[in-house]
Amino acid sequence: MLALTKKVGYGLIAMTHLARAPEGELYSARKIAEMFGVPTSLLMNILKELATEGLVRSVRGAKGGYCLARDPSEISLADVITALEGPIKLAECVTGELSADSHNLCSIMASCPIADPVHRVHRKIYDYMNQLTLAEIAEPSPAEIVGQT
Repeated sequence: MLALTKKVGYGLIAMTHLARAPEGELYSARKIAEMFGVPTSLLMNILKELATEGLVRSVRGAKGGYCLARDPSEISLADVITALEGPIKLAECVTGELSADSHNLCSIMASCPIADPVHRVHRKIYDYMNQLTLAEIAEPSPAEIVGQT
């Protein structure tokens, strides 16, 4: 099954909130966690990872917190997933690059009848995730717009 992890989900919740926040406004991990009912300690770790990867900026101090490090239109869903979980891959044989663990690739790769279709599906999913921006994700849904009136 293809599914986002809780870690990615919580990261997207925080980043969507930061994308919707007024420019220059900072939010602590604790405040975001309280607003959305997510575990504070986990969200703190997630935001630290996102800061390390340059997606959010951390400001220390009593009035510190987090804000986006880049414009939401410059951050893709693939950026967030990769920052929190590593390279996106639909199957173990889809690595996109040779690495130290390449010896773990499927033993039937050379004769696999589904390798090419799986790689094509992977590429399409990856391309979509790479094109889908945080700005698009943060756009209010029609239900949210109706609820505001």
